[in-house]
Amino acid sequence: MKPFTTVAVVVFTLVAVVHLLRILLGWEVTIQGAVVPMWVSYLGLIIAGGLAFLLWRESR
Repeated sequence: MKPFTTVAVVVFTLVAVVHLLRILLGWEVTIQGAVVPMWVSYLGLIIAGGLAFLLWRESR
């Protein structure tokens, strides 16, 4: 696996894990007084996890 691909897989995996933790633990995220809805984390988990998986699979 190329170094950049490895870094990208790790970064996308970490982002997906943080979104999963937010979903499981019910963390509330507020940006400038606006609460970020939970569906954003579902979307982030699917996108980041999917990209990590596809990059990992492509590099093998």
